[in-house]
Amino acid sequence: MKGTHRMAMMRNRASVMVALATTMAALGGCVTVSAPDKPIVINLNINIKQEVVYRLDGKAKEVIDENAEIF
Repeated sequence: MKGTHRMAMMRNRASVMVALATTMAALGGCVTVSAPDKPIVINLNINIKQEVVYRLDGKAKEVIDENAEIF
């Protein structure tokens, strides 16, 4: 009985090894990377709009009006 059990285990192990080798062969393909024929174009149509809103108190407005040349 021991010999039969050992033979069954060896066949089972051999089957697993064959399945593993087959799987590795199927997954071991070649990867090819090549440059495109035409240049890559990235279209950057960006529209940036900014609004600045400010409010000044009366005293600050007077100071700016009096010293307009520095502003």
